[in-house]
Amino acid sequence: MRNYLIRRILLMIPTLFLVTFIVFLTVRLIPGNVIEMMAIEHASTAGGEQLDLEAIREWLGMNTPWHIQYARWIKGIVMHGDFGNSLWTQRSVTSEIISRIPITFELGAMAFIIAQIVALPIGIYSAIRQDSVGDYIGRSFAIICIAVPGFWLGTMIMVFPSIWWGWSPQMRYIPFFDDPMANLGQFIIPAFLMGMAMSATTMRMLRTTMLEVLRQDYVRTAWSKGLRERIVIIRHGVRNALIPVVTIISGQIPVMIGGAVIMEQIFSLPGMGRLFLDSIMRRDYPFVSGINILLATVGMVLILLTDLSYAYLDPRVRYQ
Repeated sequence: MRNYLIRRILLMIPTLFLVTFIVFLTVRLIPGNVIEMMAIEHASTAGGEQLDLEAIREWLGMNTPWHIQYARWIKGIVMHGDFGNSLWTQRSVTSEIISRIPITFELGAMAFIIAQIVALPIGIYSAIRQDSVGDYIGRSFAIICIAVPGFWLGTMIMVFPSIWWGWSPQMRYIPFFDDPMANLGQFIIPAFLMGMAMSATTMRMLRTTMLEVLRQDYVRTAWSKGLRERIVIIRHGVRNALIPVVTIISGQIPVMIGGAVIMEQIFSLPGMGRLFLDSIMRRDYPFVSGINILLATVGMVLILLTDLSYAYLDPRVRYQ
């Protein structure tokens, strides 16, 4: 296990370098030039005064070939952990991302907890009570969660309660330590919407794998021994059915950032997803690249932890 872990960690290094190269090059292929955008914005606010585009390009360090810019950027990350500065405000990308991570993490953690609280019990019940009324209700609920877009529900929650009852969610971010209850109340609706979308896939996968496991010979043997249903389901059924489900769950965590982009925009949460969207709109390359690298790193770490969890869920993996 130790040798396997070392090999996987060493393999992550060239993978990260490849990701940085692709991200650095791709974001610069997005239509629109940040230099021209700055010149247009300055002209609109300064009464038509024109800026020297070459001077701006030199000031931002974009007057050199892209491979030299990439080398400088990588050197800053490797040597100093510095992802650069914003092209617009010159704020540190690292410090800005660190300040936004707790907001996105809180939203994602709440959505993840809600998703598992909903998905695991319903998925298990649907499997052990196959083709019952509860099974049909659970499957229909999962299909609805998959079919109904979360951004549409979020928009409806913002619009209709304000029209019908004069109520709308809090639009000003409230830090947790300033008012914990108000903070949780602000996050619960977007977290619930994200959690429902995540729970549907987990629910259906768990039901499928549970049905397969419950038909195995060792489960029939456990039933024939007269073991209680709870022991058979939890000890012999759920544990063996969780391996593909854990893979699905771990793959959903980086995707939560994609959902956070929409939910943070709708509910005015100043998290990392909203920063990512604003950076793309303004072609702020250092922010886009920094957030992408962070997501890639988190994704690779989660894949590694998922592979290691297989040994706990299935002891046979330890001897292979």
